[in-house]
Amino acid sequence: MDNNKLSSDQNIFMENLYWWGIPTLFRCPHDEDLEQCDIGLVGVPHSIGNGTTERDQHLAPRSLRNVSGCYRRAHGKFGITPWELCRINDLGDVLMPHAMVNDITVKDIEAYYKRLDQAGVRPVSIGGDHSITGPILKAIAGPDAKLTGGQPAALIHFDAHTDTMHHLPHWLGAERSAAHWGSYVATEGNVDPRKSIQLGLRGHTRTLNWKKTSAELGYGVIDIDEFRELGVQKTVAAIRQRVGDTPAYITFDLDCLDPSVAPAVANLEPGVSGFSIDEAVGLLQGLRGLNIIGADVVCMVPSKDSPNQITALTSTAVMFEQISLIADTLASNT
Repeated sequence: MDNNKLSSDQNIFMENLYWWGIPTLFRCPHDEDLEQCDIGLVGVPHSIGNGTTERDQHLAPRSLRNVSGCYRRAHGKFGITPWELCRINDLGDVLMPHAMVNDITVKDIEAYYKRLDQAGVRPVSIGGDHSITGPILKAIAGPDAKLTGGQPAALIHFDAHTDTMHHLPHWLGAERSAAHWGSYVATEGNVDPRKSIQLGLRGHTRTLNWKKTSAELGYGVIDIDEFRELGVQKTVAAIRQRVGDTPAYITFDLDCLDPSVAPAVANLEPGVSGFSIDEAVGLLQGLRGLNIIGADVVCMVPSKDSPNQITALTSTAVMFEQISLIADTLASNT
Protein backbone atom coordinates (compact mmCIF):
# COMPACT_ATOMS: atom_id res chain seq x y z
CA MET A 1 0.00 0.00 0.00
CA ASP A 2 1.18 3.52 -0.80
CA ASN A 3 1.66 5.20 2.59
CA ASN A 4 0.94 8.55 0.96
CA LYS A 5 -2.58 7.41 0.03
CA LEU A 6 -3.98 6.30 3.36
CA SER A 7 -7.67 6.83 3.89
CA SER A 8 -8.86 9.64 6.13
CA ASP A 9 -9.82 7.14 8.86
CA GLN A 10 -6.41 5.49 8.62
CA ASN A 11 -4.68 8.85 8.94
CA ILE A 12 -6.72 9.67 12.04
CA PHE A 13 -5.76 6.32 13.53
CA MET A 14 -2.06 6.80 12.87
CA GLU A 15 -2.10 10.34 14.20
CA ASN A 16 -3.44 9.04 17.52
CA LEU A 17 -0.39 6.85 18.16
CA TYR A 18 1.89 8.57 20.68
CA TRP A 19 4.90 6.56 19.48
CA TRP A 20 4.55 7.40 15.77
CA GLY A 21 5.65 10.52 13.95
CA ILE A 22 7.03 13.80 15.26
CA PRO A 23 5.71 14.58 18.77
CA THR A 24 3.82 17.84 19.22
CA LEU A 25 1.19 18.80 21.76
CA PHE A 26 -1.99 16.94 20.77
CA ARG A 27 -0.50 16.27 17.32
CA CYS A 28 -1.06 19.90 16.35
CA PRO A 29 1.09 21.46 13.63
CA HIS A 30 4.32 22.96 14.91
CA ASP A 31 3.91 26.42 13.46
CA GLU A 32 5.27 29.55 15.17
CA ASP A 33 3.48 31.92 12.79
CA LEU A 34 1.06 33.80 15.06
CA GLU A 35 -0.94 35.06 12.10
CA GLN A 36 -1.95 31.47 11.39
CA CYS A 37 -3.05 30.68 14.93
CA ASP A 38 -6.11 31.16 17.16
CA ILE A 39 -5.07 29.00 20.12
CA GLY A 40 -1.37 28.66 20.80
CA LEU A 41 -0.12 25.63 22.73
CA VAL A 42 3.08 26.58 24.54
CA GLY A 43 5.67 24.77 26.63
CA VAL A 44 7.20 26.73 29.52
CA PRO A 45 10.08 24.55 30.79
CA HIS A 46 10.83 26.55 33.93
CA SER A 47 11.69 24.96 37.29
CA ILE A 48 13.33 27.51 39.56
CA GLY A 49 10.39 29.63 40.70
CA ASN A 50 9.58 27.12 43.44
CA GLY A 51 12.74 26.60 45.44
CA THR A 52 11.26 24.27 48.04
CA THR A 53 10.52 21.25 45.85
CA GLU A 54 11.72 19.19 42.92
CA ARG A 55 13.24 21.07 40.00
CA ASP A 56 12.24 18.65 37.23
CA GLN A 57 9.04 20.55 36.41
CA HIS A 58 10.84 21.87 33.33
CA LEU A 59 10.57 18.37 31.83
CA ALA A 60 6.75 18.50 31.64
CA PRO A 61 6.38 20.07 28.17
CA ARG A 62 8.48 17.28 26.65
CA SER A 63 6.47 14.68 28.55
CA LEU A 64 3.13 16.09 27.34
CA ARG A 65 4.33 16.16 23.75
CA ASN A 66 5.02 12.47 24.12
CA VAL A 67 1.71 11.30 25.58
CA SER A 68 -0.84 13.85 24.32
CA GLY A 69 -0.69 12.50 20.79
CA CYS A 70 -2.77 9.50 21.84
CA TYR A 71 -5.55 11.55 23.42
CA ARG A 72 -9.02 11.43 21.84
CA ARG A 73 -9.80 14.11 19.28
CA ALA A 74 -13.47 14.91 19.89
CA HIS A 75 -15.14 16.26 23.03
CA GLY A 76 -17.92 13.83 23.86
CA LYS A 77 -19.91 16.09 26.19
CA PHE A 78 -19.60 19.34 24.23
CA GLY A 79 -20.18 17.60 20.89
CA ILE A 80 -17.27 19.44 19.26
CA THR A 81 -13.91 18.64 17.73
CA PRO A 82 -11.79 21.63 18.79
CA TRP A 83 -9.17 21.16 16.07
CA GLU A 84 -11.89 21.62 13.44
CA LEU A 85 -13.32 24.80 15.01
CA CYS A 86 -10.20 26.97 14.93
CA ARG A 87 -6.49 27.01 14.19
CA ILE A 88 -4.60 25.34 17.05
CA ASN A 89 -0.82 25.13 16.74
CA ASP A 90 2.05 23.98 18.90
CA LEU A 91 4.14 27.14 19.10
CA GLY A 92 7.07 25.38 20.75
CA ASP A 93 8.74 26.41 24.00
CA VAL A 94 9.45 29.82 25.48
CA LEU A 95 13.12 30.70 24.95
CA MET A 96 14.85 31.09 28.33
CA PRO A 97 18.50 32.12 27.98
CA HIS A 98 18.63 32.88 31.74
CA ALA A 99 16.83 29.71 32.77
CA MET A 100 18.73 29.38 36.05
CA VAL A 101 17.77 32.88 37.20
CA ASN A 102 14.07 33.10 38.07
CA ASP A 103 13.49 36.84 38.18
CA ILE A 104 15.11 37.39 34.78
CA THR A 105 13.33 34.41 33.25
CA VAL A 106 9.87 35.59 34.27
CA LYS A 107 10.55 38.77 32.26
CA ASP A 108 11.45 36.63 29.23
CA ILE A 109 8.22 34.67 29.69
CA GLU A 110 6.22 37.90 29.89
CA ALA A 111 7.82 39.26 26.71
CA TYR A 112 7.02 36.02 24.85
CA TYR A 113 3.34 36.09 25.81
CA LYS A 114 3.01 39.78 25.03
CA ARG A 115 3.60 38.84 21.38
CA LEU A 116 0.74 36.35 21.59
CA ASP A 117 -1.53 38.92 23.18
CA GLN A 118 -0.85 41.51 20.51
CA ALA A 119 -1.58 38.90 17.83
CA GLY A 120 -4.85 37.95 19.52
CA VAL A 121 -3.67 34.37 20.13
CA ARG A 122 -5.13 32.70 23.22
CA PRO A 123 -2.49 30.57 24.96
CA VAL A 124 -2.85 27.20 26.62
CA SER A 125 0.42 26.40 28.34
CA ILE A 126 2.09 23.48 30.02
CA GLY A 127 4.63 24.43 32.69
CA GLY A 128 6.88 24.53 34.50
CA ASP A 129 6.29 25.51 38.05
CA HIS A 130 3.57 27.92 39.13
CA SER A 131 5.75 31.01 38.86
CA ILE A 132 5.00 30.98 35.10
CA THR A 133 1.40 32.13 35.61
CA GLY A 134 2.36 35.56 36.89
CA PRO A 135 4.27 36.70 33.78
CA ILE A 136 1.67 35.16 31.48
CA LEU A 137 -1.04 37.24 33.15
CA LYS A 138 1.19 40.31 33.12
CA ALA A 139 1.32 39.94 29.34
CA ILE A 140 -2.26 39.07 28.40
CA ALA A 141 -4.41 40.86 31.02
CA GLY A 142 -4.72 44.36 32.40
CA PRO A 143 -3.63 47.69 30.90
CA ASP A 144 -2.66 47.51 27.20
CA ALA A 145 -3.68 43.85 26.93
CA LYS A 146 -5.58 43.05 23.75
CA LEU A 147 -7.15 39.79 24.93
CA THR A 148 -8.93 41.48 27.86
CA GLY A 149 -9.56 44.81 26.16
CA GLY A 150 -7.29 46.53 28.67
CA GLN A 151 -9.20 45.35 31.76
CA PRO A 152 -8.02 43.00 34.53
CA ALA A 153 -8.88 39.35 34.08
CA ALA A 154 -10.89 37.11 36.37
CA LEU A 155 -8.67 34.32 37.67
CA ILE A 156 -10.03 30.80 38.13
CA HIS A 157 -7.31 29.22 40.22
CA PHE A 158 -7.24 25.46 40.96
CA ASP A 159 -4.68 24.74 43.67
CA ALA A 160 -4.03 23.18 47.06
CA HIS A 161 -2.17 26.38 48.05
CA THR A 162 -2.88 30.11 47.93
CA ASP A 163 0.27 31.39 46.13
CA THR A 164 -0.49 34.86 47.54
CA MET A 165 2.35 35.33 50.04
CA HIS A 166 2.77 39.07 49.69
CA HIS A 167 4.04 39.34 53.26
CA LEU A 168 7.31 37.62 52.23
CA PRO A 169 9.93 39.71 50.38
CA HIS A 170 11.16 36.65 48.46
CA TRP A 171 10.90 32.88 48.36
CA LEU A 172 14.42 31.54 48.87
CA GLY A 173 15.71 34.38 46.68
CA ALA A 174 12.95 34.49 44.07
CA GLU A 175 10.83 37.66 44.30
CA ARG A 176 8.37 36.64 41.57
CA SER A 177 8.03 33.06 42.66
CA ALA A 178 5.42 30.33 42.71
CA ALA A 179 4.48 31.62 46.16
CA HIS A 180 4.05 35.29 45.14
CA TRP A 181 2.45 35.46 41.71
CA GLY A 182 -1.17 35.45 42.95
CA SER A 183 -0.40 38.59 44.91
CA TYR A 184 1.45 40.74 42.41
CA VAL A 185 -0.94 40.14 39.51
CA ALA A 186 -3.71 41.48 41.77
CA THR A 187 -1.84 44.48 43.18
CA GLU A 188 -0.45 45.44 39.75
CA GLY A 189 -3.82 45.44 38.01
CA ASN A 190 -3.66 42.35 35.82
CA VAL A 191 -6.24 40.36 37.80
CA ASP A 192 -9.38 41.59 39.54
CA PRO A 193 -9.51 39.51 42.73
CA ARG A 194 -13.13 40.57 43.32
CA LYS A 195 -14.00 38.60 40.17
CA SER A 196 -11.58 35.76 40.90
CA ILE A 197 -11.76 32.53 42.86
CA GLN A 198 -9.38 29.95 44.31
CA LEU A 199 -10.55 26.35 44.37
CA GLY A 200 -9.46 23.25 46.27
CA LEU A 201 -7.19 24.69 48.96
CA ARG A 202 -6.44 21.94 51.47
CA GLY A 203 -4.02 20.24 53.81
CA HIS A 204 -2.07 21.08 56.93
CA THR A 205 -0.26 24.39 56.81
CA ARG A 206 2.88 26.22 57.89
CA THR A 207 0.81 28.82 59.73
CA LEU A 208 -2.80 28.96 60.90
CA ASN A 209 -3.49 32.21 59.02
CA TRP A 210 -2.36 30.90 55.66
CA LYS A 211 -5.53 32.08 53.87
CA LYS A 212 -5.24 35.61 55.25
CA THR A 213 -3.32 37.00 52.29
CA SER A 214 -5.93 35.80 49.79
CA ALA A 215 -8.66 37.43 51.88
CA GLU A 216 -6.69 40.67 52.14
CA LEU A 217 -6.34 40.78 48.35
CA GLY A 218 -10.05 40.11 47.84
CA TYR A 219 -9.97 36.64 46.28
CA GLY A 220 -12.94 34.36 46.72
CA VAL A 221 -11.99 30.98 48.15
CA ILE A 222 -13.75 27.62 48.07
CA ASP A 223 -11.49 25.22 49.91
CA ILE A 224 -11.85 21.47 49.68
CA ASP A 225 -14.07 21.26 52.78
CA GLU A 226 -16.54 23.79 51.39
CA PHE A 227 -16.41 22.08 48.00
CA ARG A 228 -17.41 18.78 49.66
CA GLU A 229 -20.45 20.53 51.10
CA LEU A 230 -21.41 22.31 47.88
CA GLY A 231 -20.63 19.68 45.25
CA VAL A 232 -19.74 20.33 41.61
CA GLN A 233 -22.93 22.04 40.43
CA LYS A 234 -23.17 24.58 43.25
CA THR A 235 -19.45 25.30 43.03
CA VAL A 236 -19.78 25.95 39.29
CA ALA A 237 -22.66 28.32 40.02
CA ALA A 238 -20.51 30.19 42.54
CA ILE A 239 -17.66 30.50 40.04
CA ARG A 240 -19.92 31.75 37.27
CA GLN A 241 -21.61 34.27 39.54
CA ARG A 242 -18.27 35.68 40.65
CA VAL A 243 -16.66 35.81 37.19
CA GLY A 244 -19.70 37.05 35.29
CA ASP A 245 -18.78 38.26 31.80
CA THR A 246 -15.22 39.27 32.75
CA PRO A 247 -12.51 37.78 30.51
CA ALA A 248 -11.18 34.84 32.52
CA TYR A 249 -7.94 32.88 32.81
CA ILE A 250 -7.72 29.33 34.19
CA THR A 251 -4.62 28.16 36.03
CA PHE A 252 -4.55 24.54 37.10
CA ASP A 253 -1.96 23.40 39.63
CA LEU A 254 -1.99 19.61 39.54
CA ASP A 255 -1.57 19.42 43.31
CA CYS A 256 -5.27 20.28 43.61
CA LEU A 257 -5.92 16.73 42.44
CA ASP A 258 -5.80 13.73 44.72
CA PRO A 259 -2.33 12.12 44.65
CA SER A 260 -3.91 8.86 43.52
CA VAL A 261 -4.56 10.36 40.07
CA ALA A 262 -1.63 12.83 39.98
CA PRO A 263 1.28 11.43 42.04
CA ALA A 264 4.05 13.23 40.14
CA VAL A 265 3.51 16.82 41.26
CA ALA A 266 5.78 19.25 43.07
CA ASN A 267 3.83 19.91 46.27
CA LEU A 268 1.86 16.80 47.18
CA GLU A 269 -0.82 17.15 49.86
CA PRO A 270 -1.60 13.51 50.70
CA GLY A 271 -3.20 14.08 54.13
CA VAL A 272 -6.54 15.28 52.73
CA SER A 273 -8.19 13.98 49.57
CA GLY A 274 -8.03 16.37 46.63
CA PHE A 275 -10.30 16.64 43.63
CA SER A 276 -10.98 13.41 41.77
CA ILE A 277 -10.48 13.71 38.04
CA ASP A 278 -14.26 13.52 37.55
CA GLU A 279 -14.74 16.44 39.94
CA ALA A 280 -12.02 18.53 38.31
CA VAL A 281 -13.31 17.83 34.80
CA GLY A 282 -16.87 18.58 35.95
CA LEU A 283 -15.77 21.96 37.28
CA LEU A 284 -13.90 22.79 34.07
CA GLN A 285 -16.79 21.73 31.84
CA GLY A 286 -19.09 23.85 33.96
CA LEU A 287 -17.21 26.93 32.74
CA ARG A 288 -18.48 26.50 29.18
CA GLY A 289 -19.60 29.79 27.72
CA LEU A 290 -17.31 31.99 29.81
CA ASN A 291 -14.86 34.18 27.91
CA ILE A 292 -11.71 32.17 28.60
CA ILE A 293 -8.67 34.06 27.26
CA GLY A 294 -6.07 31.48 28.23
CA ALA A 295 -5.12 28.66 30.56
CA ASP A 296 -2.24 26.66 31.93
CA VAL A 297 -1.37 23.38 33.65
CA VAL A 298 1.57 23.49 36.07
CA CYS A 299 3.73 21.66 38.61
CA MET A 300 4.12 18.25 36.97
CA VAL A 301 7.36 16.35 37.73
CA PRO A 302 7.76 13.70 35.00
CA SER A 303 10.80 12.10 36.63
CA LYS A 304 8.54 11.06 39.54
CA ASP A 305 5.69 9.71 37.42
CA SER A 306 4.57 6.10 37.46
CA PRO A 307 5.57 3.77 34.61
CA ASN A 308 2.18 4.21 32.94
CA GLN A 309 2.68 8.02 33.06
CA ILE A 310 -0.63 8.57 34.82
CA THR A 311 0.19 12.16 35.84
CA ALA A 312 1.13 13.05 32.27
CA LEU A 313 -2.08 11.49 31.00
CA THR A 314 -4.12 13.31 33.64
CA SER A 315 -2.41 16.57 32.67
CA THR A 316 -3.33 15.88 29.06
CA ALA A 317 -6.98 15.43 30.02
CA VAL A 318 -7.02 18.74 31.91
CA MET A 319 -5.31 20.57 29.05
CA PHE A 320 -7.79 19.11 26.55
CA GLU A 321 -10.70 20.52 28.58
CA GLN A 322 -9.04 23.94 28.60
CA ILE A 323 -8.47 23.85 24.84
CA SER A 324 -12.05 22.76 24.24
CA LEU A 325 -13.47 25.58 26.37
CA ILE A 326 -11.55 28.19 24.38
CA ALA A 327 -12.29 26.61 21.00
CA ASP A 328 -15.97 26.49 21.86
CA THR A 329 -15.90 30.17 22.85
CA LEU A 330 -14.15 31.19 19.63
CA ALA A 331 -16.57 29.20 17.52
CA SER A 332 -19.54 30.78 19.30
CA ASN A 333 -18.19 34.25 18.56
CA THR A 334 -17.86 33.71 14.81
